[in-house]
Amino acid sequence: MRNLQNILSQVEGVPIEIYGATDMTLQGLALDSRQVQAGYLFAALSGTLTDGAKYIDQAIEKGAVAILCSSVPEKRAEGVSYIISPEIEKVLGMIASAYYGHPSRKLELIGITGTNGKTTTASLLYQLFSRLCYNTGLISTVGIRFGDEIRPNTHTTPDVITINALLAEMLEQADVEYVFMEVSSHAVVQGRISGLEFRGGIFTNLTHDHLDYHKTFAAYRDAKKGFFDMLGMDSFAIYNADDRNGKYMVQNSRAARLSYGLENPADYKARIVEYDLHGMQLTLGDQEVYTKLTGKFNALNLAAVYGAARMLDISEEDAIRSISALHPVEGRMSTINSPKGIVAIVDYAHTPDALENTLDAVAEMNISGKRIITVVGCGGNRDRDKRPVMAKIAAIRSNVTILTSDNPRDEDPQAILSEMEAGVPLHRRENVLTITDREQAIRTAIMMASSGDVILVAGKGHEQYQEVKGIRHHFDDTE
Repeated sequence: MRNLQNILSQVEGVPIEIYGATDMTLQGLALDSRQVQAGYLFAALSGTLTDGAKYIDQAIEKGAVAILCSSVPEKRAEGVSYIISPEIEKVLGMIASAYYGHPSRKLELIGITGTNGKTTTASLLYQLFSRLCYNTGLISTVGIRFGDEIRPNTHTTPDVITINALLAEMLEQADVEYVFMEVSSHAVVQGRISGLEFRGGIFTNLTHDHLDYHKTFAAYRDAKKGFFDMLGMDSFAIYNADDRNGKYMVQNSRAARLSYGLENPADYKARIVEYDLHGMQLTLGDQEVYTKLTGKFNALNLAAVYGAARMLDISEEDAIRSISALHPVEGRMSTINSPKGIVAIVDYAHTPDALENTLDAVAEMNISGKRIITVVGCGGNRDRDKRPVMAKIAAIRSNVTILTSDNPRDEDPQAILSEMEAGVPLHRRENVLTITDREQAIRTAIMMASSGDVILVAGKGHEQYQEVKGIRHHFDDTE
């Protein structure tokens, strides 16, 4: 299967030109010229920061025998084959899939996309299928898991070479049957899921995020929609009926289309009976179940999980029993109880909608009626428009708000905070503090809190680092 000629014969529906011999055995595929070894194919993709075409000569020096690029180089090296296409992302997807033996055809691959809830939904499905004793894999923001393997993940959705290599490894090492993978809007646009065959897709919701990359909300929305457009007739598409973009996402999909929801009519309907900071009772279909997860957004996530499980032929009884045993995902409404009666919550909410939903849930579950103290920041080198919006949401929905650093990256933390402060309403400013140092901000919230108060630390969730000037320093909100 690793013969280049054989691999290229499986590239369909995309124009390609070939210069040079193809009767050779490839030893590997690489997107980064620094990872090229003898016998490799180097894919010279154009990224957001650099153009891979600049590194073709370097790749050849390191032993590349085949180059995938969008145009014919002025000088072609002797003994090197060139594959030319205007749609190299699609071509690379098909090449990577063929090189690794089409692993996505040999297991059930489920993609989860949306602004919020991707990680929770994917992780809960991973838990559920694992509990039912299926060999299960997870490719997620919180990491990569299969068998006894737990690995960090640098991107929500890895590149298409890495994904195929992972799926092949999951099959070989752990005989994995189901894989649940987050699908980001970046991944769709950049062709990171090209050539993969999905058994199903789930749409969680769509709110303001990543406009630094997509520029407009419509472009962001259509990037998500592109995932459902690529699903085949033998797959399913489950969408959130309570989100106004839900039906739009699946309107052109060839997949079987089903819905889930709390408020609107849906194929998989959930209803909250009661809930507090530690769990909730809800009905799913005709069954009632208690879960350790809490909040309306988690009720929606569980409805999506239930729907996907049923579409994957899990019985209603097994699905409900397994849902009752699921535990919250790390950094998603993670609760820490103090002996002094203070409740702290660490949550990944890093978009306006996620923060609003989380604070609304905390307010509804705050039976004591004591204060809500929120610690929140916004990341650097990301969508600036959401900064004042998030500060406004926190200020209005909290008794005390502490604005602080998130991952400033290459930006000045104080400049980020100034943009956040601009969104605080005049009548709430006396209840808002700005403390640049995140650790000090969290310590201040704890010192201010008294019995019955709830502290929400939002934005980073499971992350165990703070990124400053290209360096990741250890930092864990939960610690």
